[in-house]
Amino acid sequence: MTQTTPFRPFETDLDRESALSVLRAATDGADDGELFLERRQSEMLVFDDGRLKTASYDALQGFGLRAVKGEVAGYAHATELSEQAMRRAAETARLAVGDGGGTLAEPPQGTNEKRYRDLDPISGQSFAVKLDTLREIDAFLRDLDPRVVQVSASMSASRQEVVILRPDGAEVSDIRPMTRLNVSVIVEENGRRESGSAGGGGRVALDGLIDRADWERKAREALRIALVNLGAEPAPAGVMGVVLGPGWPGILLHEAVGHGLEGDFNRKGSSAFAGLMGQRVAAPGVTVLDDGTIPDRRGSITVDDEGTPSARNVLIEDGVLTGYMQDRQNARLMGVAPTGNGRRESYAHPPMPRMTNTYMLGGDADPEAIVADLKDGIWAVGFGGGQVDITNGKFVFSCTEAYRVKNGRVGAPVKGATLIGDGATALTRIRAIGNDMALDPGMGNCGKAGQWVPVGVGQPTLMIDGLTVGGSA
Repeated sequence: MTQTTPFRPFETDLDRESALSVLRAATDGADDGELFLERRQSEMLVFDDGRLKTASYDALQGFGLRAVKGEVAGYAHATELSEQAMRRAAETARLAVGDGGGTLAEPPQGTNEKRYRDLDPISGQSFAVKLDTLREIDAFLRDLDPRVVQVSASMSASRQEVVILRPDGAEVSDIRPMTRLNVSVIVEENGRRESGSAGGGGRVALDGLIDRADWERKAREALRIALVNLGAEPAPAGVMGVVLGPGWPGILLHEAVGHGLEGDFNRKGSSAFAGLMGQRVAAPGVTVLDDGTIPDRRGSITVDDEGTPSARNVLIEDGVLTGYMQDRQNARLMGVAPTGNGRRESYAHPPMPRMTNTYMLGGDADPEAIVADLKDGIWAVGFGGGQVDITNGKFVFSCTEAYRVKNGRVGAPVKGATLIGDGATALTRIRAIGNDMALDPGMGNCGKAGQWVPVGVGQPTLMIDGLTVGGSA
């Protein structure tokens, strides 16, 4: 009797030996390929306007099989974890290989380092405790200020288990927890309504997020932002200096610069940074990194979705372009090493170069002195949504919290401010870098080619000259 070895942590009749045999047949003559198995559980609770509005639990599992030859990749996926389903997927993936002739790439180097614990945040706390926490947040904010007219609090948790099998027999597994708590509040005074929100989380248990000290801090911050906006004046318009606050405003760096430094855009020549390796692309002192190794962070990964260990990658050093973020396929085609940035939304999606935690290192300037040095402009502390054109780096971002500054004096908050520019130019116009580098609280999601993955951002206080501010004044 032949004994088979099932995949762990999956409970399935699909054994490793059969899967490896099918994968090898699919990738014979290919440059690369893998079998990606995933099981995920996720839970979401939304307490809105005094009642539980949503309580959902989802579970999914499946596999994706890929064969890569040159610039072409064949990919097929299924929810059925069986040898029969794998054989059907292999037939599709095999179409990319054609007559073969490729040499299978070396497997990723293994690692014993872990960036987070193997925990299950969903079962770590009872449903009653989660619901009571959301109810307490609602009551706390309503008691805190009579101008509060609506509160929305949400709590989410997930556990993703992945196994990555390569045709050479190398196997990597990872268990990825994720939690997040978000609070939004609407206030009203004299017929005017404004909103504010705050939140965060990471690859941690829910214990910290349901701790009163933590959620109360988030609730107070959401209320503070709403009250600031309640007294905001119309934003000015024109070309002016802008000071960006630390932490979450790094989302502008992520969008306007980060996507342009992903390997696929540069290999194809569609990025504004294509062909500029080794050249100055930013002001002196500007150092930008993508780092998936920071413990417990939302954007961190022990290994990427091709099995490559995450890394601390320097993209721009002292203003000079030094690296791109790479998955295995684009790295091979560009003649460089993978950087641990091959990520995918789920088993139903092929991997591509994606950011993890992207941030700018701090400088030596005092943040208060940077604001005091602004003659005429705005100080942007919080950001909402934005849009970016990867080919030229042009961006438009809306501010959720910003202030008018004249002759170094911080004036009234402004409403409706948008920042308009292009990433490549903005990098060269950074005039001061604060010593207060901070990462965001853990609430970022990044979209690319229809796929969404969790990310982190960060930066110190920055002074940028000559940005266009769109407003109504």
